[in-house]
Amino acid sequence: VQLQASGGGSVQPGGSLRLSCAASRTTFRPSAMGWYRQAPGKQRDLVAALTSRGSTNYADSVKGRFTISRDNAENTVSLQMNSLEPEDTAVYYCYVVLLGISHWGQGTLVTVSS
Repeated sequence: VQLQASGGGSVQPGGSLRLSCAASRTTFRPSAMGWYRQAPGKQRDLVAALTSRGSTNYADSVKGRFTISRDNAENTVSLQMNSLEPEDTAVYYCYVVLLGISHWGQGTLVTVSS
């Protein structure tokens, strides 16, 4: 399976970005898809996750600001990020779980700065 993430970039505080991640080279539907992020000098933490049944899980710090969604037909997961804060600056990694195995994308940088 290959994951291709897109949508990172630089934005001012209060702005919005939308990240997308497409899973290709697989005929299986992921049981879960989501996003982690890693800020400089920090560990990689869960941002948002979405199961094939539609259950969602968000980090407390992004609740109410970020929304995760998926397109099952396209095996794509997206993360709409609103009201971005400097603390959201990080490399964002998408992942999918296929047959119990996690696969990771290459990471996309999000910078929130004035």
